[in-house]
Amino acid sequence: MSYAQVQTQLTSKGTPLRDRVFMWLLFISLAVGIVTLAVLLIYVTVKGWPRLDLRLFTNMPSVRDAENAGAQSAITGTIWVISFTALISIPTGIMSALYLEEFAKPNSRFQRFIEVNIQNLAAVPSIVYGILGLAIFARALALGQSVITASLTLALLVLPVIIIATREALRAVPRNIRDGSLALGATEWQTAYRQTLPAAVPGIATGTILALSRAIGEAAPLLLLGAVSFITFNPNGVLSGYTTLPIQIFNWTKESREEFQVLAAATIVVLLLLLLAMNFVAIWIRNRTQKRW
Repeated sequence: MSYAQVQTQLTSKGTPLRDRVFMWLLFISLAVGIVTLAVLLIYVTVKGWPRLDLRLFTNMPSVRDAENAGAQSAITGTIWVISFTALISIPTGIMSALYLEEFAKPNSRFQRFIEVNIQNLAAVPSIVYGILGLAIFARALALGQSVITASLTLALLVLPVIIIATREALRAVPRNIRDGSLALGATEWQTAYRQTLPAAVPGIATGTILALSRAIGEAAPLLLLGAVSFITFNPNGVLSGYTTLPIQIFNWTKESREEFQVLAAATIVVLLLLLLAMNFVAIWIRNRTQKRW
């Protein structure tokens, strides 16, 4: 619905007063959210603009020379961590959702137990996953403060969201698609793999990338895992030390000098651009693969 249509409905004389008030409340809520986001983006961009140059991408962090400090190690570490998080969480989440939705016995106690726990895990604070990752991956498995530890922890964090989004996308596929495939002699696995799953790609892609967008902005679980807040090297493997953009931002905002505050604002802009790029990819995939039934 366009703005002109909304305004026409709000000012229509035939619309009951209660409906008009409700429409105005919805419109005001939307406006407040958009204006607040725009103000924050403008403030961060204006403050960080002096440091939005190549030095931010090519230089390593520094706690002394703010003029030449950069975020190369944080950008590289973020790419390493989120890449392995995606490699772990996406196949696991999609296959789990496919089993629960297409092959598991409906309304069984086991399935209800799994569903309730997945929904509960989606609402667990991220710091709890940090405690879990510290106990299991960092200490019990002796993986230490490494890229793979962070990736496994963030994969657990986004896994419930990916499963829920994938199941909703699978449910949106019309039942006659499945029935037609089975009637033509395909097995349940062939139907799920060749018909149901491809038809659900738009919803799966959107939910998955939004889940990864949440992971890329997390700092609390990584700080609990012992992620290094200041390193001057790029990760060179899954067992290497690392830092990420949220941790680097957190580290610079603690500094009292104004130059580091400007540097933190510039790094926030980079992180926001990365998040916007991921959301753009999700929208592009959804529009490219979406079908109307």
